[in-house]
Amino acid sequence: MDQFLEAAIEEARKGLAQGGIPIGSVLVIDGRIVGRGHNRRVQKGSAILHAEMDCLENAGRLKAADYRRATLYSTLSPCDMCSGAVLLYGIPKVVIGENRTFRGPEDYVRSRGVELVIVDDAQCRRLMEEFIKKSPELWNEDIGTD
Repeated sequence: MDQFLEAAIEEARKGLAQGGIPIGSVLVIDGRIVGRGHNRRVQKGSAILHAEMDCLENAGRLKAADYRRATLYSTLSPCDMCSGAVLLYGIPKVVIGENRTFRGPEDYVRSRGVELVIVDDAQCRRLMEEFIKKSPELWNEDIGTD
């Protein structure tokens, strides 16, 4: 398995162990992880700390040229908010662990020139399926549905 997707899965497991939603993300530039994060909406009482947002926050301020060399890895297809951050910062490639349990605006993101790689990883899918079955209310809150 890809070492960077594995790192994102480790982040997802951390989030689950903390009582949160098992989604993880890492930002890679020039073959090196420069930021990592996991969904911390529950842990921090946050409206916006999805895994990708936490990852970008933890990477700190970067130059535009850095983002243009980056790849964002996420265990789950990024939502509208997180996809917007990818577009805002010009991140050219997103590697998605799985998009069966949730699919963000992938067609739109592709139409804006971002390369999406869908891995369809069984571990990522299993983490989400088990979480959604166990905590449907929390999952619906996370994706903004009733």
